[in-house]
Amino acid sequence: MEKRTETIELGNVTVTRVREYFGPVHMTPDTFFPDVPEEVWEKNSSWVSPDFLDPETRVVNSAIQTWLLRSEGRTILVDTGVGNHKERPYSPVWSRLDTGFLAALARAGVAPEDVDVVINTHLHVDHVGWNTYLDGRNWIPTFPNATYLMPKDDFDFWNPANGHQPKLGRGNQNVFEDSVASVHEAGLTHLWEDSHRIDANLRLDAAPGHTPGSSVLTLASGTDRAVFVGDLLHSPAQILAPDANSCFCEDPAGARATRRKVLGRAADTNALVIPAHLGGHGAAEVVRDGNTFAIKGWAPFTPYTERD
Repeated sequence: MEKRTETIELGNVTVTRVREYFGPVHMTPDTFFPDVPEEVWEKNSSWVSPDFLDPETRVVNSAIQTWLLRSEGRTILVDTGVGNHKERPYSPVWSRLDTGFLAALARAGVAPEDVDVVINTHLHVDHVGWNTYLDGRNWIPTFPNATYLMPKDDFDFWNPANGHQPKLGRGNQNVFEDSVASVHEAGLTHLWEDSHRIDANLRLDAAPGHTPGSSVLTLASGTDRAVFVGDLLHSPAQILAPDANSCFCEDPAGARATRRKVLGRAADTNALVIPAHLGGHGAAEVVRDGNTFAIKGWAPFTPYTERD
C-alpha cells in the first residue's frame, strides 16, 4: 500500500496539507461546471468518485485546505479557508462553521504566531476565512506576525466601497469586512500587482479570470517544480476539459485563457499542479494530450477518503 503522508519535499521546500473541511458543496457537476461534457464524468467515473463526486447523490465533493510551506527558514500559508463563526448568509455551507483548523495546524507544528507569510491567492469566501478570528465582537488577525500578501486587483474589486457587481453576487457578503479589511487596518497586508518574488524558491504571478486579481504561486527549487493554482481548477475534470470554467468565474474568457496557459507551462516543465480544493491526492502532474491535457500521476498526499 502506498505510504500515507501529509508532507512532501520539493527541492528545499516542504509542502504540508492542512485540512479544514472535506465533503459536499451541494452543487451537481452540471451546475458547478456547466461546460464540462457529461462524457468526461462518465469516462473517468472509476477515479472521479468518491474523491471528487459523490457516486450516489451526484453532488460535487470539495476540500477546503491550506498549503503550509516551509522555505528559506520561513513558514508560509497558501490560502486560509473558510474560518470559524463567520456570518455567510448567502453561502450557507460556509456560515458559522466551528472546525478544528487551528488544531490541525498545530499538529503540523505551527502556532499562529509562527507564521511569517500568508498568501491569499484571491479574496473569495473560502480563501481568506482564517485570516482572522473572533475575539468578543472584534475580528483579530489570526497570524499576528505575518505579512498577508493580497492581490491589489482583488482587494479593490471586493471592497464594497467601490460598488462592483460580481458574478458571485452576494456570496462574498461580509468577507471583505471580517477577513480582509481588519487585517489591512492592522497594517499587516502587502497589496501586490503583476508579480511578487517571495524568496529564491517562490514567486507570485497574476492569473486573472476567476477573479480580477486571481494569482498563482510558482515553486522552483532544485529540479522540482510546482504551481499552486488556487481556483484556476476546482476539479480534475477541468484538466481534461481546460475550457470548462466553474460557475463562479468573473471573466469566463480570461479564465479559460489563463487555465490553458498555466496548465501548458506545468506540462512543459513537469510541475506539480496544486489547486486549492482537490480532494483525493490533492495535486497532479499533467501532460499535453493533443489540444487538451491529461493526468500523468497524482501527488502522494493521503486521500481524504482513506483517512482513519
